[in-house]
Amino acid sequence: MTDTSRTARRFGLAASKLHRTSPDGGLLTWARESGDSIRAMGLRLHAVGGAYATLSRSASLGGYEGLVAYPSGGEGGLMRLVSHIAGGAYENQALDGIVYLIDPVDPSTLYPEAAALKRQCVTHQKPFISTVAGAIEWMAVEGAHAGVVDDTARGLLDVSKRNLALIAHDALKAQMVEFAADNFDLLSRAVSRVATGTTGQRLNELAWSRGWPRATPWVHRYLSGPLGGDAQIAELVLDQRCDKVLFFEDPHVARQHEADIQLLERSVCSVTRHATCANSPAMARRWAVAVGIASS
Repeated sequence: MTDTSRTARRFGLAASKLHRTSPDGGLLTWARESGDSIRAMGLRLHAVGGAYATLSRSASLGGYEGLVAYPSGGEGGLMRLVSHIAGGAYENQALDGIVYLIDPVDPSTLYPEAAALKRQCVTHQKPFISTVAGAIEWMAVEGAHAGVVDDTARGLLDVSKRNLALIAHDALKAQMVEFAADNFDLLSRAVSRVATGTTGQRLNELAWSRGWPRATPWVHRYLSGPLGGDAQIAELVLDQRCDKVLFFEDPHVARQHEADIQLLERSVCSVTRHATCANSPAMARRWAVAVGIASS
């Protein structure tokens, strides 16, 4: 039953053709796995074109009053989501996050509006979820914050099953260290942790200052991003040896190794039913709080 005492959160929704055109596609898989939680929270889904059409016919979310139709991508639907993540051109349009199930070989995901959608989410510190596993997990995150927690959600938020990557651009390295310090015990429960370059060194120094054995690195360090560290971690993701990437991105600087960053993001989408990614400190912190709620 929906809790009407709280303001319902609103997420934009889009999906590549691969994810929305078959009964076993990512969009309907997500609806089956998370539909009950979405209804219980009263979460509003502002869905673009084909994503709306698919869900409106589904057993899980068909007839759901929180499902709102946007135009197709070709008619500006994705562009409207970008505006609404930034607050919108008119009153009462703001969205709280985006679920965009991406097929990494779909050329439309490289269009300017697709890139802008993710960038604005990072800029405004709002969740951007691009994989099936991430969408299922994030509904558990939202549920925990809304007081909707069951055994399935507890399993999804069990960090002791996770292999983590911790990555931060230069301007956000201090925030990554602060995040790790605030959530050290939680992150230490993960099966494994990896990081790139200087971020990894600073995280190990933090761990050693907390009493972590000096003979054992808290994170396994790979090369810096510009030297190939992002690609090294992408290979772990593809091999399903890393299933959650916490990547604190700086959207305000030109990045000479942009191709490496996109490679890592595409690797996550390539194993869409296995891997998840958080692209901002706010998203990582919201996840960590939910983990704490679910495990209490």
